[in-house]
Amino acid sequence: MPETRFDWTLVRSFLAVLDAGSLTGAARAIGAQQPTLSRHVAELEAQLGAPLFERTGRGLTPTALALAIASPARTMADGAGALAHALAGQRASDTGTVRVTTSEVAAVWLLPRLLAELQHREPGIDIELVASNALSNLLRREADVAVRMVRPAQGSLVAKKLGEIPIVAAAHADYLARAGMPRRPEDLLRHRLIGFDRDNGIVRGFRAMGINVPREAFALRTDDQVAYGRLVAEGAGIGFVADYQIAQWPGVRAILPMLKIPPLPCWLAVHREIRGSPVVRRVYDFLAEAIPAFLADSRPR
Repeated sequence: MPETRFDWTLVRSFLAVLDAGSLTGAARAIGAQQPTLSRHVAELEAQLGAPLFERTGRGLTPTALALAIASPARTMADGAGALAHALAGQRASDTGTVRVTTSEVAAVWLLPRLLAELQHREPGIDIELVASNALSNLLRREADVAVRMVRPAQGSLVAKKLGEIPIVAAAHADYLARAGMPRRPEDLLRHRLIGFDRDNGIVRGFRAMGINVPREAFALRTDDQVAYGRLVAEGAGIGFVADYQIAQWPGVRAILPMLKIPPLPCWLAVHREIRGSPVVRRVYDFLAEAIPAFLADSRPR
């Protein structure tokens, strides 16, 4: 005997008529047209080879056949409902917008390649990249995920250390060809150094290593981290940058490997209350895996 294949649309219309007791009531209940429901019932009756309803003055009365298939039909309806719910949940977990905040340096040289890969893997997730050196974005709910070079201290944040980023002295080959290669840290004082303006971080770093480098020793000074990197990349002098930046600047090379500059820790943070969001979690998990791999691959060889 050939297998009977029921069209779910016909079964849905049958149940609506069965529950309402009339075509008019069924059409109103499920937002369908009465002629469409009548046609669906007729098609299902033709497939079954027997009537499902008797037309009476009070509406439609189910036949014995209709009552016999009602329970399996409701099981089918429950399954269809569960499937629709699951599909909706899957769509919700696959789509959405996630705001990622990080420093200006990381926003320019660390995350772009990774976010491009994330978009390839997760086309349903929109990313908003917030380039800011302010540490308050996550607490103020201005972002969902943060990549920071300091450990978040707030208890409401969940943070994971991804590794440490070496800071190295670097210069373009053109500059080194003109000014010569420094062989010892003390040689830096005879070179054109790129430093910060109001930020005394580099000066303090040298002092911690026992080297006194006055602010005036830095011939070029800027507190703009992106401009700082471009000065190094264009051969303006010797600067101090994250080692992963060098791989993206043709001609720039790390120098003075004996110069032990304290590395920067790299932390990934998310607000405790939103880490349960499927979309945020997918972005968080991706960055937790991709950033350490990127940092390892970007080490100067």
